[in-house]
Amino acid sequence: MDDRWESEVIEYGAINITGFRIVDTTKKYVKDFLEGWKRLDPVSSQGAGRESISAQAALMYDAVFVLVEAFNKLLRKKPDRRGQFVINGSKGLDCNASSGRVTPWEHGDKISRFLRKVELEGLTGEIRFSEEGRRQNYTLHVVEMTVNSAMVKVAEWSDQNGFTPVAAKYVRPASHIERNRTYIVTTIVEEPYIMLKKPEAGEILGGNDRFEGYCKDLADLIAKKLGINYELRIVKDGKYGAENSEVKGGWDGMVGELVRQEADIAIAPMTITSERERVIDFSKPFMSLGISIMIKKPVKQKPGVFSFLNPLSKEIWVCVIFSYIGVSIVLFTVSRFSPYEWRLLHLTGEHRDPSGQMGNHNSMANDFSILNSLWFALAAFMQQGCDIGPRSISGRIVGAVWWFFTLILISSYTANLAAFLTVERMVAPINSPEDLASQTEVEYGTLYHGSTWDFFRRSQITLYSKMWEYMNSRKHVFVKTYDEGIRRVRQSKGKFALLIESPKNDYINEREPCDTMKVGRNLDAKGFGVATPLGSPLRDGINLAVLSLKEGGELTKLKNRWWYDRTECKHGDKQDAARNDLSLSNVAGIFYILIGGLLIALVVALMEFCYKSHSEATRAKIPLSDAMKAKARLTIGVGRDIDNGRYYTPANQIAGSAEQEQAHSNTHTQV
Repeated sequence: MDDRWESEVIEYGAINITGFRIVDTTKKYVKDFLEGWKRLDPVSSQGAGRESISAQAALMYDAVFVLVEAFNKLLRKKPDRRGQFVINGSKGLDCNASSGRVTPWEHGDKISRFLRKVELEGLTGEIRFSEEGRRQNYTLHVVEMTVNSAMVKVAEWSDQNGFTPVAAKYVRPASHIERNRTYIVTTIVEEPYIMLKKPEAGEILGGNDRFEGYCKDLADLIAKKLGINYELRIVKDGKYGAENSEVKGGWDGMVGELVRQEADIAIAPMTITSERERVIDFSKPFMSLGISIMIKKPVKQKPGVFSFLNPLSKEIWVCVIFSYIGVSIVLFTVSRFSPYEWRLLHLTGEHRDPSGQMGNHNSMANDFSILNSLWFALAAFMQQGCDIGPRSISGRIVGAVWWFFTLILISSYTANLAAFLTVERMVAPINSPEDLASQTEVEYGTLYHGSTWDFFRRSQITLYSKMWEYMNSRKHVFVKTYDEGIRRVRQSKGKFALLIESPKNDYINEREPCDTMKVGRNLDAKGFGVATPLGSPLRDGINLAVLSLKEGGELTKLKNRWWYDRTECKHGDKQDAARNDLSLSNVAGIFYILIGGLLIALVVALMEFCYKSHSEATRAKIPLSDAMKAKARLTIGVGRDIDNGRYYTPANQIAGSAEQEQAHSNTHTQV
């Protein structure tokens, strides 16, 4: 840490830096040295002329003094009394031995021993060496950099005791807050931050008791932390604060009152911005927020009569239909080719097949006609049984894969059906800032000359610049107050969106008539702060109070109290579970299909009745009305034991042969 001068480190004051320092500047010996070091000429003495010394220079300085101290002790022993220590006029040290090898200096070991015995106090602390020549009993100081770039000692490290934390010696300078005066707190009326309190019957409110809200409670907590008295006052012009050359001080609103020293503190939903920070001081943010989008809540869409089809997409339903037809055709084809699907019929007398052709007494039959194949596939899809089944291996393979397909499909459909039928969906026209900027049907605006207005005006981001150009070209989208903007959102029938701070958006969405909602992400990140005039002695105290309230959870409790505990809207997760019961509108489609199927069945039955009556009348050569009457009597249960053939054929033409009677007795049952 000492290798970097203080003047170079100070620029990193906002960064959390921890380092080691070996030079203890609090010791008198070090202070005296630094006084002389500072007076030296930096041209002749490198690194001099500064108020501190680097660790490298301090260690070099101590090393020289260790050598000096060791040689002084050695010379006191007079090792040169035989003329063998110095070079001039003495034997000295022969570096060019005639023997061809270099021998150690006889005094080298003595010097090494004297170096290890040196003990002194240097710039880097106590200097002492072990028998192996390693330094011991030295101390390193662990330091941290504070927000004002001061180096604070937080711990010590020594080779004997290791790491030892110490209490930081840095103490924040006491702020000179006057306790015997009443501070003026300017604010602005805006729900739920500051509201005029409604008195009870016969109650007279005065002073700060006239107000209630989040900022009122926050002011009480801060005043309690600081031990001061305050008086709440509503800002005269009803503005937050923007540059205005027409007013004294160049700023209007609450910012202007602080600039002109008309107020001591501003506690309101005032956004911390760089422009305002130039003329006033802000505390740490007591609430984090961002610009959000408020729109009118769309009407919940009632489920359609065919909403039971929603668990599967249209593409899947189309694929299912084609799969059903394809399976039926493949089953019909393999049944035709496979000999195991054909069976021999032994008939007595003549046999007429469904096509009207006369067959022999011995005939081949196949159960899987195209209609029966369609019926088998439909029965399997509906998880029902069927009176026919494939006999061949190929037919059974077709049936098996179709059963597996329908098993997975029906299981997936059933799993999603409940979720789709019990949820009423809201389709918002806008879901993100990108949606808002890419259309012109829904207008959008913000508070005129507010922080949001200033954000869009100054933004260099392409999306937000595009939104600013749209709003600036349509001045009517700007509103003078948030109440006006919220009213426009509610009355616009979904054709106006308000760009508003997220806390205000959340609060309005919890108030009756509960017809607004927040959509999309926040467009930026910023915060509300408590403002004071530049250089105010209250600034540091308010800063610490806000941080303490945030860490203690008091600010979270305040927000819950004024936002969510006082909600006037019912949320879906709090309503009665009966709300999710299926209604008739959810499943009306299946009733329509049932009724339609029954009607179609009746129509088909009537057509079969007419067709069969016509066929019998033609065969028996009788009037159609007589044939229909006979069929009608059979339908209502009269004469079921009467042979149809005997009725249609005149009595004088009826043969007495039993075989002929048998040939005509099955004409009604074969369809």
